[in-house]
Amino acid sequence: MGAELPIKDAVKEKYGEAASRVASGLEVQACCSTGDCDPITGNLYDSKDAAAVPEEALKASLGCGNPTALAELHPGEIVLDLGSGGGIDVLLSAKRVGPTGKAYGLDMTDEMLALARRNQSKAGVQNVEFLKGEIENIPLPDNSVDVIISNCVINLSSDKRKVVKEAFRVLSPGGRFAVSDVVVRGDVPAEVRKNMELWIGCIAGALEESEFKTLLLEAGFIDPEIEPTRIYEVEDARAFLENAGLDADELAPQIEGRFMSAFVRATKPA
Repeated sequence: MGAELPIKDAVKEKYGEAASRVASGLEVQACCSTGDCDPITGNLYDSKDAAAVPEEALKASLGCGNPTALAELHPGEIVLDLGSGGGIDVLLSAKRVGPTGKAYGLDMTDEMLALARRNQSKAGVQNVEFLKGEIENIPLPDNSVDVIISNCVINLSSDKRKVVKEAFRVLSPGGRFAVSDVVVRGDVPAEVRKNMELWIGCIAGALEESEFKTLLLEAGFIDPEIEPTRIYEVEDARAFLENAGLDADELAPQIEGRFMSAFVRATKPA
C-alpha cells in the first residue's frame, strides 16, 4: 500500500496539471521532456474523429492509440473507458454506439472529470456518463458493460492484476476487453527500461507482453491477443536518452523493437 500511494499521487498530479493547462488554453506537454512526442501521441485520430469532438478533448488526449477505432463498437452497446481523461474516447464511443447505447468514462482526477463534462456539454452528447473512481475499483455492478476500452492508462496502475480482475467482473458474458496500452516485448535492462518509460510517459511501468496475457487468462478471459500498433525505435527516443546521460548508440540493441503501443484484446466467456 505504501508504494501505491505515491504512484497514484503522481498520476493525479500529472493529469490534473494537464487538464488545467488545456482548460486555460495552453498546450500540454504530453509524454516526454523533449517536447517532441509525435511517435507516441501524434496522429492517433483521423480528421473525421478529430472533427467530431471539441478541440479541448483532442488536446487533452494523452493516449498511445485509438481504442474506439480498433474496438469495433456496435449500436446499442454499453462501453466503459478506464481512465477517460478529457473524454475524447468516451465521446467517440458514444457516437459509435448511438442513442440506444451508452458510454461511461471513469477517472480519478477532478480536473479531468470537469474538463470531460465540459467537452460533453460542448459536443451535445447525451448518452454519456462520467464517473469518479479508480480503475482498480470500478464503481459499476457485475456484468454491466459490453466493451471495456482504455487508452494508455493501465500501465499507470500499480496493481494491474486488480484492474484486469475488475474489468472481467463488470463485463457481461461475451463482453470484450479492447484497450490500447504500452507493452514491452522481451527483456530490457532495468536502467534502460526506467528511462524509456519516463520518455513514453509511464509512471508505474508497462507490462511485458507475456505477463499481460497471463494476467488476462488468470482473471478468466479467453483468447488474449496483443497487436503492436506503433513500435518505438531508438531514434525516436535519442534526444531524451542523451539528456538523461545515456549513450543512445550503445542502448540501441537493447531497445530496438522492445517498447510498443499495442492493441490488447480478450473476451469474457459467454
